[in-house]
Amino acid sequence: MAVIPVELAGRSYDVLVGRGVLDQAMVHARPFIEPYHAAGRRKVPVVADRNALKFHGERLAHSLASDGFEIDWFLVEPGEAAKSWAGLQDLVDWLLELGITRGDHVFALGGGVVGDLTGFACAILKRGCGFIQLPTTLLAQVDSSVGGKTAINTSTGKNLVGAFHQPSLVLADLDALATLPLRELRAGYAEVLKYGALGDAGFFDWLEANGDAVLALEDDPLERAVANSVAAKARIVAEDERETTGTRALLNLGHTFGHALEAETGFSDRLLHGEGVALGMALAARYSARRGTMSHADADRVTRTIEAAGLPANISALALDCNGAALVGHMLHDKKMAAGTLPFILLRAIGDAYLAKDVNLDDVAAFLDEQLLTD
Repeated sequence: MAVIPVELAGRSYDVLVGRGVLDQAMVHARPFIEPYHAAGRRKVPVVADRNALKFHGERLAHSLASDGFEIDWFLVEPGEAAKSWAGLQDLVDWLLELGITRGDHVFALGGGVVGDLTGFACAILKRGCGFIQLPTTLLAQVDSSVGGKTAINTSTGKNLVGAFHQPSLVLADLDALATLPLRELRAGYAEVLKYGALGDAGFFDWLEANGDAVLALEDDPLERAVANSVAAKARIVAEDERETTGTRALLNLGHTFGHALEAETGFSDRLLHGEGVALGMALAARYSARRGTMSHADADRVTRTIEAAGLPANISALALDCNGAALVGHMLHDKKMAAGTLPFILLRAIGDAYLAKDVNLDDVAAFLDEQLLTD
């Protein structure tokens, strides 16, 4: 098992990565559960999507039962639709009815949707209570469960209403990944590739050689890939927790293009979030090469590595009925917009991402038109 600390001033926490950590949840989370016992309560609130409950609920319940605790379940339907105003209100009302206090902790069992929704509810409940992340998807384990970004979606766009609220503990059980469909596993792997592309050329090299083993869930390669990804994010979050210096913004590599494509496909199963990130990274690499900051050879290498993982790297895979201007229109709703400027995360080389604040959106639209025509 790997233990990765997320070092924040006065609010550090650990991310545990390994097989079977969910079966030992009571052991690892005991300090955060004991207050329930002291208050005379024997039930722990757990928010889960129905898939997570089906595959992992019994394991969590058995672990908590080892010390006499039961679970109060709040179930959400799988998918982005749960991250809504209505979903948030239902969850907050449920937590208030349970009498959750600022000293309590709520568990989030599932993927990024459950973690985002639970984290945001805990951020605003009585001005902040604790929560523990139990991510069961690869994407959530390497990305959304770490770093404290919580949010819901609105009719205008994705993750536009939220708060920074760090978890107290993250338990990333690698056994949970065996229950994922291959497509969802690959979508999470896109975020693993992202860490190599944005800041660790050696890790990217290793993933080129070992990506098949990671996706086959082989023990050592899988733990290394997840632990390295978490450690990379932890370093960036520690340096720029609230995305004020530009360092944390590097984690958005692929996301500006990807979110626009997600919006154009209606945030549907036509394009999973991780698939959007993968395609967005390929586009960011090609656009960087177009601007002359990255070699075409490196951009081609990024594309090949994404395709080798079974992920989309060309817009043609989506069969879109739109033009570049329409995709740029989606980008205008990006939460990173400031003073009429949209910063882009681009590349100088594999492992060397940077924040570009001088990108002309008309040029981006022209680039996307080229991609739509030539893919």
